[in-house]
Amino acid sequence: MYLLLVVVVYIIFAYLFVDWKRWKDYYPTVQYYLICNLTYNFLFYNHTLWKYKAVTVDWLNHTLIELTFSFFILPVVLMIYLRYYPKNSRKSLVYVAVWIAYFTFIEYIFYKRGLFVYENGWGAGWSLIFNLIMFTMIRMHYKNKLLALIISLPLIAVLLLFFHPSLQDMK
Repeated sequence: MYLLLVVVVYIIFAYLFVDWKRWKDYYPTVQYYLICNLTYNFLFYNHTLWKYKAVTVDWLNHTLIELTFSFFILPVVLMIYLRYYPKNSRKSLVYVAVWIAYFTFIEYIFYKRGLFVYENGWGAGWSLIFNLIMFTMIRMHYKNKLLALIISLPLIAVLLLFFHPSLQDMK
């Protein structure tokens, strides 16, 4: 039920705040995010760092919730985030901080309600750091795709080294 509520809220957000005339401008960055997110879900399938947990129906699992977030909710979020990103660098720091706080707060609410589970050494602090990196990289990709891709590779390597068990055994 909560997933349906979240989807309805983001349909309203999409209607009110997304500039659909510019969707093609945002599309490569949405793809970048989706590829990174789905790659995480593939690499960590048997060793998740966080996962969604349904409490309403048994058939609604992490994978279905993740796909809903990945293909519907997050593209809307990214298009809103990129559309309203300020040109002023001081304002942009506050803007990014607000988005990080928003994502962290939403995650905290889901965590407290048992809808979001931390696993394998991950926690709220790591999510906060992740959100900082994520929103920075999203903007960077929008402005300079090649630079974002180059920086993404070592970030992914660090994530894998810290949290992937088969790589930890290789140390």
